[in-house]
Amino acid sequence: MKIFDMLAQKLNIKNSKHQIAGATNPIEENSGNEFLNTMSKHALKLYEKQCDIKNFTKLALSDPENTSHNERVEQLLKDGVFDPLEDTVIEELAKNKELWDDLGL
Repeated sequence: MKIFDMLAQKLNIKNSKHQIAGATNPIEENSGNEFLNTMSKHALKLYEKQCDIKNFTKLALSDPENTSHNERVEQLLKDGVFDPLEDTVIEELAKNKELWDDLGL
């Protein structure tokens, strides 16, 4: 989001130097036009969502034949890190009274 912040900052500097009568900056929060403020926020959220989807897709499809993560998990299990999906670990969590108290259940 640094790119969007930099763009907004440049637009604000540019607009402050060359003010056009009757024109408003839709990125500016204090424009007084609630519709433009809402649309700008909505557009920003859509842009962030699109960036997240692109980054996730790039990561997920980067190299489907790369299985180095499986080797890392096996090494962690050999080093004594517990598997959070084991039945015994889940049972221990289910019986943990402090956890239930923290959850308010």
